[in-house]
Amino acid sequence: MPELPEVETMVRGIRPHIEGRRIREVRVPPCRCRPLLIEPRPKTIARRVAGATVDRIWRRAKRVVLSLSTGDAFAVEPRMTGLMLVDEAPDDSHLRLEWVFEPSPQHEVNSLWFWDRRGLGTIRLLTPEEQAVVFGPDRLGTDALEMTETEWREVLSSTRTAIKVALLNQKRVAGIGNLYASEILHLSRISPEVPAQELSRKQISRLANAVPAILNEAIRYEGSTLGDGTYRNALNETGGYQNAHMVYAREGELCPTCRRGTIVRIVQAQRSTFFCRVCQRKPRSK
Repeated sequence: MPELPEVETMVRGIRPHIEGRRIREVRVPPCRCRPLLIEPRPKTIARRVAGATVDRIWRRAKRVVLSLSTGDAFAVEPRMTGLMLVDEAPDDSHLRLEWVFEPSPQHEVNSLWFWDRRGLGTIRLLTPEEQAVVFGPDRLGTDALEMTETEWREVLSSTRTAIKVALLNQKRVAGIGNLYASEILHLSRISPEVPAQELSRKQISRLANAVPAILNEAIRYEGSTLGDGTYRNALNETGGYQNAHMVYAREGELCPTCRRGTIVRIVQAQRSTFFCRVCQRKPRSK
């Protein structure tokens, strides 16, 4: 489930504890669950990073990036159930990788953990050349929090894909996931079913304003912890934005915005979409 707000929260949570620290070792804890994709092999990673310093911790789309003094960088993609933790994990049986740091008198934490219940996340140690490809414009669009209204017009004018589906295309705009796409479109008063190419200038303007409004508010609440309780911040604490959701997972409830419509659920590109047909009325076909 981690999307841009949750990944940004992870970055902000681990940065004070890990940035500037020297890596003593990287190890894979015993785990009987589905193997995680770790590239290259853990032994190769351990050899390449021993003694390196974590110069910078940042986010690229839905990835946590640990840039090292060697020029290499860890790209960690949490995907559905992955967590970056500096505190006690939900359980020990799903710990996938541990970064162990040289002790420091300024820090109580000496380990960073990647925990993943379903094993869908990925961890890659990238060379500078590989970073240019993986993080480059051919793979990822402009970060959602950096998009201008002009860029939104350019990106959306070239596709007739439904706007909700277009928002999930990471090559067009990086970082928006399924949950926040529904919330963004509700705040924008845009039907998720309308083709992106058919949005008016006013609608695109509302969309451009709604994206940072929703995402930054979710970051302020440290993300959304849904019913399965999987998502936790770096200190193993729940997020709070789920209490502010207007439409996501509220099928059948009265719309809190117009108080006239009922929240409905449809499926788009095999993902659930929640919206109000009154607030987000689809325009008649021309």
